[in-house]
Amino acid sequence: MSDYKLSASLAEHEDDVRGVVFPTSDLIVSASRDATTRVWKLLSQKPPKYDCTISTHGSSFINAITYLLPTKSYPEGLIISGGKDTIIEARQPGKPPEDNAEALLLGHAHNVCALDVNPRDGFIVSGSWDGTARVWKIGSWGCEAVLEAHGGSVWAVLAYDSDTIITGGQNYMDFESFKMLIKNLGSADKLIRLFRPSGKLLHTIKGSADVVRALCRVPSDHPSKADFASAGNDSVIRLWKLDGRQVGELHGHESFIYSLVGSPTGELISSGEDRTVRIWRGSECVQTITHPAISVWVAAVSPDNGDIVSGASDRIVRVFSRDPDRQAAPEVIQAFDESVKSSSIPQQQVGNGNINKEKLPGPGFLEQKSGTKEGQVVMIQESNGSVSAHQWSQGAGRWMNVGTVVDAAGSSGKKTHHRGKDYDYVFDVDIEDGKPPLKLPYNLSQNPYEAATKFIQDNELPMSYLDQVASFITSNTQGATLGQAPQPEPAAADPWGSGRYVPGENQSSAVAAGPTPTTSSRPKVLPQKTYLSIKTANLRTIKKKVEELNQQLIAEGSKDISLTPSMLSTLSEMLPHLEASLANTTPQSNPSLDSGVGLVLTIIARWPPSHVLPALDLLRLLTASTPAAATYRSPTSENFTDILSTSGVFADQDRPNNIMLATRAFSNLFETPAGRTLADDDFERIHDLIKDTAVSSTSNRNLSIAVATLYVNYAVLLTSESYRSMPSSVDRGLALGDDLTKLVRTSADSEAVYRALVALGTLLGLGEEVKIAANEVYDAEGALKKAEQAVKEPRVKSVVGEIRALLASAKGL
Repeated sequence: MSDYKLSASLAEHEDDVRGVVFPTSDLIVSASRDATTRVWKLLSQKPPKYDCTISTHGSSFINAITYLLPTKSYPEGLIISGGKDTIIEARQPGKPPEDNAEALLLGHAHNVCALDVNPRDGFIVSGSWDGTARVWKIGSWGCEAVLEAHGGSVWAVLAYDSDTIITGGQNYMDFESFKMLIKNLGSADKLIRLFRPSGKLLHTIKGSADVVRALCRVPSDHPSKADFASAGNDSVIRLWKLDGRQVGELHGHESFIYSLVGSPTGELISSGEDRTVRIWRGSECVQTITHPAISVWVAAVSPDNGDIVSGASDRIVRVFSRDPDRQAAPEVIQAFDESVKSSSIPQQQVGNGNINKEKLPGPGFLEQKSGTKEGQVVMIQESNGSVSAHQWSQGAGRWMNVGTVVDAAGSSGKKTHHRGKDYDYVFDVDIEDGKPPLKLPYNLSQNPYEAATKFIQDNELPMSYLDQVASFITSNTQGATLGQAPQPEPAAADPWGSGRYVPGENQSSAVAAGPTPTTSSRPKVLPQKTYLSIKTANLRTIKKKVEELNQQLIAEGSKDISLTPSMLSTLSEMLPHLEASLANTTPQSNPSLDSGVGLVLTIIARWPPSHVLPALDLLRLLTASTPAAATYRSPTSENFTDILSTSGVFADQDRPNNIMLATRAFSNLFETPAGRTLADDDFERIHDLIKDTAVSSTSNRNLSIAVATLYVNYAVLLTSESYRSMPSSVDRGLALGDDLTKLVRTSADSEAVYRALVALGTLLGLGEEVKIAANEVYDAEGALKKAEQAVKEPRVKSVVGEIRALLASAKGL
């Protein structure tokens, strides 16, 4: 067979493409972190040209997608997608995004990361970070079964046949692993499970050496006679029989494998973190398609003609074909090859990351030596001193230039621009799969602990990570001094990519510039001294959603409450100032921000609860960015708290995400002195709004965390030097302490429990009255025991110990 070549590059998405399906030769559907699914219809084959329409525009990342082929009930078929908002949507591809979906499937408590469909028997299978897979009946849309034996995230699902569902799951992983994409994340138990659609566990397959991220049905004519295949973090594709016997392994990928699919040609197609899509015939890799991206998240195959579609971190959907009639023009293919050739490859993604230029061969090697297998990579020292990477193409019989190898971030001595400022280093921190990495900026003039503390506070992360983050900074800037270029990073510092923080890995112990943190014992957490906030957001996506909902109001006949062109202009003018203020360490005042606060609060006051989510998201950003949010008064003299109280946001328990964002807005008030004054003045009213949520057993972990975070900030305020001596602080501390012990008992989320414990422990600093009440009235000891039993994490055990010591002092023990 001839090699695949580029057919089309489809560039409309605004963020990573995480899912693609290729149900027919003239239809592609893609899903992205930009919160959209898009439908691509083939208009012409030569040259290949596609029309793009948005099918879904949600409020958060969409990570998984599958497709139901047309049926009598659904003549257009159904696009089935899910993501961070925990909702699975089923929608006909011809419907515009403002129309109602065919169904919204509710049940998962966390990010939906895997989907598959069995069209013959009419059911969908979903996998989630909540530790379950679920079976949904198409048409009635009820949850038929919950597949529970995982104990952690379910990363991959396969509706194998009428009687068998296969999953790749994850056992418990404590938060000390920082929820990173580290080597042991994902299917941490390395197990594959087979279930009946009824939910009955058939058996468990052991044998994978690392995380299982992908599953697929193996073509029936495959020489291995395997039934299905799995792949994941160990870079190996494994071939299995349903009875659990492994019948083959495919080696070639150099990093995580994210996607696996069978082809009508009898081949297997895979994609992964090594920037490639690979085609496997039997046990051999017959072609490697390198992309000008960091990750190729997903690949799919058309059952009609065997063409391949890929989705990657560079936001582009690409189609590849073996048929010359379906390939792009030669100049387009050449431009793609040049983009691969000119792409930069972080040195830690090549080999072991420790490149000795003196020992690398020169360009002559490429003419003298052939590769030993498809996809083999060699590094060449060019005459100008640079290092290039070349990949062997078995089909072309030659080495292909796939990019220039570059040093780690910061190693050139040049500054890196981030959010309006220049830094010596900007590291990528992967918090969760399905989320973009957080940025950890650092200048050599900073104390590593100060930089680590600010990073943790800005991103609302646990302070228990402080030593890990500070240690990472020092070990990855070792030898660097102000005024000269830092030395290259140690080879062991980051095996997964340039400058990307991977806690849990062994960091270099060499002496670093600046203070070296002591990590021999866990530092005390109590009392918490700093306020917590969260200020990350995609402002462009939020603005687009406000505009879409505004248009929907007009279409529904509610033009009287819709935004006028002048109001929309105010929104557009506010966003660059909001972005600049978020990037600044000190909240700012600005006329555009002042006007924006009034506009956002007007939306919240006037629009129906079903439409206010993006406005609430803007409000929680504004409270962290400008004192204008706290000092705002409406024409009828209503303040921030008045409007949230009368808007109905907290009364509508069916919309927990609205409550969560409103609670975050209250939490972010503590970023400004004016906000802290408002939080103090309106304590009783805010507490009345929040307290029922605090003691309820909600399945929305983000809401639980938001409430716990607000209580942490109140604890910091009440125990601060200017407040702790006030009689009202003790009364308020007693009220919050009651809520917090109940939250610890009822919350199922470890992060919410940890933050609630930190808040409770901090409030004990108010004095003996609070300690005695915790002992004798609130049964704090019972709550602590419940926390220890429910959350087996070292950080929880540590803070529980600190609280017990404080309570014992009140008992006189």
